[in-house]
Amino acid sequence: MAATKGPSWFESWFDSPYYHLLYKDRNDKEAKDFLDLLLTRIHLTKPSRVLDLACGKGRHSIHLNQRGYDVTGVDLSEENINFCKQFEKEGLHFYRHDMRQLLRTNYFDAVFNLFTSFGYFEREHENELVIQATAKNLKTGGYFIIDYLNSHYAEKHLVTSQTKEVEGIRFHIQKRIENEKIIKDIRFKDQDKDYHFQEEVRLLSPQDFLLFFARAGLSVLEIYGDYALENFSIEQSRRLIFVTRKL
Repeated sequence: MAATKGPSWFESWFDSPYYHLLYKDRNDKEAKDFLDLLLTRIHLTKPSRVLDLACGKGRHSIHLNQRGYDVTGVDLSEENINFCKQFEKEGLHFYRHDMRQLLRTNYFDAVFNLFTSFGYFEREHENELVIQATAKNLKTGGYFIIDYLNSHYAEKHLVTSQTKEVEGIRFHIQKRIENEKIIKDIRFKDQDKDYHFQEEVRLLSPQDFLLFFARAGLSVLEIYGDYALENFSIEQSRRLIFVTRKL
């Protein structure tokens, strides 16, 4: 009998309290300013229906709702969604959902997938399923905004080893390139117990995304290279941000 396959790295790591501890210092102001700037570049009437795809603990969903939009946040992590439920109100709802699957056909005016919440899956086909499902979730004319790392820049400037201490826990982080992925090993000890988690993100190029979009019926309107929405440069930009629209 074949061995039962365990949970994927993202199922284990994103549901761990240590994931949120390690990344607890993420810049919320930067995230809000980025969203506000994005909203000046697209035309969303209020209250448009917005999907926050891979919403984490809901910071973008909450801000979008505060801006007057009807927001649905989805995430695969049950822990994340349970946390987000405390913020639910009229026009703001959270659900556990696999982004490779269709949520609601022709329903949303915009879908946001932010801060490298993509490229997790082992097979390229599974990553493309996310784009296909997103296009089906959108109304005709709806926007899909995806914010990814610039793989070319990330590979050239890879920091292979670092240590970060958060609330008395020393996280030892090592990164490597393997099988067209950035693999991050995260090791630490807490209460005399050793832990090891991994993150894997595919090195997807702009051309990979353009192919995904074309096959999903999404037209690219803009490509930005940072959260100030400067033009994308393959050599200098840290981010790869697409604004697309459903044909």
